[in-house]
Amino acid sequence: MRGMTQPRTRRDVFRLAGFSAAGLALAACGVQGQKAAPPKADAVADYWAKQKKNGKVVFANWPEYMPEDKGPLEKFKQDTGIAYEYKEVIQENAEFFGKADPVLRAGQSLGYDIVVMTNGIQLQHMIELGYAVPLDHAKLPNFQANAGQKYKERSYDPGNKYTVPYTSGVTGIAYNTKYVKDEITSIESLFDPKYKGRVGMMADAQEIANFGMIALGIDPEKSTEADWNKAGEKLKAQRDAGIVRKYYDQSYIDAVSKGDVWLTMAWSGDVFQRQLAGEPVKFVVPAEGGTIWTDNMLIPKGAANPVDALMLMDYLYQPAVAAELDEYIQYVTPVPAVQDLLREKARTAKGEDKKALEDMVDSALMFPSEADYAKLRNYTQLTTQQEQVFNPIFQSITQA
Repeated sequence: MRGMTQPRTRRDVFRLAGFSAAGLALAACGVQGQKAAPPKADAVADYWAKQKKNGKVVFANWPEYMPEDKGPLEKFKQDTGIAYEYKEVIQENAEFFGKADPVLRAGQSLGYDIVVMTNGIQLQHMIELGYAVPLDHAKLPNFQANAGQKYKERSYDPGNKYTVPYTSGVTGIAYNTKYVKDEITSIESLFDPKYKGRVGMMADAQEIANFGMIALGIDPEKSTEADWNKAGEKLKAQRDAGIVRKYYDQSYIDAVSKGDVWLTMAWSGDVFQRQLAGEPVKFVVPAEGGTIWTDNMLIPKGAANPVDALMLMDYLYQPAVAAELDEYIQYVTPVPAVQDLLREKARTAKGEDKKALEDMVDSALMFPSEADYAKLRNYTQLTTQQEQVFNPIFQSITQA
């Protein structure tokens, strides 16, 4: 049960990715005029025909995203004979892309065979610039057999040409039941004057933009500049009315747990951790909708061991391996069979372990219902030019 009571660092600061002045500079770095043409099927086939298994893989990931004993990686090594290096070197998408861009643009290798990046601006740039190797799906049988259909239909990477999901999470609303006696069901609660000074909102422009648009009935993925301005006006009115106490990074979870704010935008995994600790924090996907984000595995251009990397990516889609990962990570797995495996494990567990496993299996924060999934939206997909319009609209609110 390692990790279940440990503080999660996974969401620290990364949601600010690309939206500070420095982040914008990184996000735009090298992008304009250098977009790569989509690879032709023959070229992809030719690339993979030339690759071979080398017996090693270097995996770059975020902190707290693999059990401390590296159990899944050790099993992979035992089953395949492939050695691994696991490096927790990704702290923020914009920072990682800013360092990777000049290296990849120069035709050099990052030294990693797998990297994990969140869907959003930086991942979009990695794909558009040709920095991600197209995947050979003939070498991904476990993904094909065990990934949920929703994870094969990602709008930011149609057909999973370049990425497969590692884990997902949901942005919704958390509230402290000690102070909020009403059942919160709507995004409009975040705009309710009766909670003046007790509402938390995300500092990240793309996060608050999504909630502003969803509150207006706008699908962020289909939004226009006019929609962004409407959402900006709604969010500005919320701020000017004094409803928002603060625009938060990861620190929102401490604020709502302590009662500094009574309700706030929130990430599902953070709230679930606090619930396991017995804190009076409830999470809800609003009736109007919430946001789903996904951390994705990809093979960067110039990777030394792409065949070994693809084998590891596929290995993690075995249900038993995925279950071990999800028990530790406690976000949303892309492998639906995990829920039944954890349910079976709970049947034979005892004491606190049994209760923790039962809480996981029954949690919509780890296993969203079909009704929840139907309400979840992705981020707005932006060109470099659109970023220059979009970001200032929402930065002007959070940074004022």
